[in-house]
Amino acid sequence: MTKKNQSSPDSLKASAFSLAKRLTEAGFQAFWVGGCVRDTQLGQAPQDYDIATDAKPEQIEELFRKTVPIGKQFGVIMVLEAGHEYQVATFRAESGYIDGRRPGSVRFTNAREDALRRDFTINGLFYNPLADELHDWVGGRADLKAKRICTIGDPTQRFGEDRLRLLRAVRFAAQLGFEIEPETFAAVRQHAAAIHEVSAERIRDELLKLFRPPHAAHGLDLLKESRLLPEVLPELAATVGCEQLPDYHPEGDVFTHIRLMLSHLPADAGAMLTWSVLMHDIAKPITQTRDEGPIRFLGHEKVGAEMTLEIMNRLRFPKAESGEVETCVRHHMQLKDAQQMRPATLRKLFLRPTFPVELALHRLDSLVSTGSLDNFEFLEAKFAEFQKQPEWQKPLVDGSDLIALGQAPGEELGRLLKDIRNRQLAGELTTREQALALAREVLE
Repeated sequence: MTKKNQSSPDSLKASAFSLAKRLTEAGFQAFWVGGCVRDTQLGQAPQDYDIATDAKPEQIEELFRKTVPIGKQFGVIMVLEAGHEYQVATFRAESGYIDGRRPGSVRFTNAREDALRRDFTINGLFYNPLADELHDWVGGRADLKAKRICTIGDPTQRFGEDRLRLLRAVRFAAQLGFEIEPETFAAVRQHAAAIHEVSAERIRDELLKLFRPPHAAHGLDLLKESRLLPEVLPELAATVGCEQLPDYHPEGDVFTHIRLMLSHLPADAGAMLTWSVLMHDIAKPITQTRDEGPIRFLGHEKVGAEMTLEIMNRLRFPKAESGEVETCVRHHMQLKDAQQMRPATLRKLFLRPTFPVELALHRLDSLVSTGSLDNFEFLEAKFAEFQKQPEWQKPLVDGSDLIALGQAPGEELGRLLKDIRNRQLAGELTTREQALALAREVLE
């Protein structure tokens, strides 16, 4: 698919038109296909353009100056044009799927047969941009109008060809606000366990799209209804029916709490906040106790942080991203006591790189449970004030300063640095000279 850059949608479209024109002038057929046609029909600006043609891979490479043979054996060539990446693919039919993803054999064919091998009818529309003609061999226009997700042909066969389509059906339904056609949805439910045949990376990428606002909560609902939730996120499925104290959580069980938080995600929420919402109470089912007393979840934030790393590592998230979400989960209960904290303790919170996301998580957590945002507003005001005070941002001294005064490298140096930093954040030390004087006194 096209790689997005900073260019405008008009530039993206113009380059896609240019590629189709060049193929046509060389005597080949050229169609825009897939998501770009679907999005245009829905009145949305496409984020990428894919092109299907009867030109063979070698002919595509001869016609365009900058190409990459990303899937030449399947007829797919990447063409670089005006800073964008376009997939230009030869019309093909596929058969003999052996691993739930890749075909055993590929043969080049015509446009209609190429359309029939695709996943969903709404993704099977072909558009000729030069002639301004839409070709619909699969009933895609009717399903777009009906707001319906339906496989092309037999759903069991389509899902057998690529198991990721099980998750894509759910993702498209959530993203577009469509219903999944009954026979298609029944097949998703029937074959949900087969999603384990798909690589963790591909599942992760679909989940990232599924849980984007504003459709994140609906995505979670569909994941549960489709029976895919316990297959891809069994720990999250375990929150269904996990009771909480109604005094603190009148909204209901842990799953309902998480779902409501997803429904209130801001439009610009990134993956770190979204996955912090999904993970922050993930350990409540296994830490729940109710021995002749109120329901409690002692240490769920610590256990949840460990589970977060396990889950995100399982889904092959980059370690840096997993670590950021783990930090947010580990500290999410800490913020509730902010108004009783000393200034130095608050400043330590504010210095965490993840604090802005932690604060957004705390807001959502409070909003859907008690409904009170007093603590959030207190933290928000104090953090804004902190950001205007550069004297707190940077340590007054570093390790090289202490070594210059005669402190040998090692644990003692680290402890002294930490003590000086704590005193700075407490307001006891305000200048570099004061910090150095304290260090000299300790060393003497």
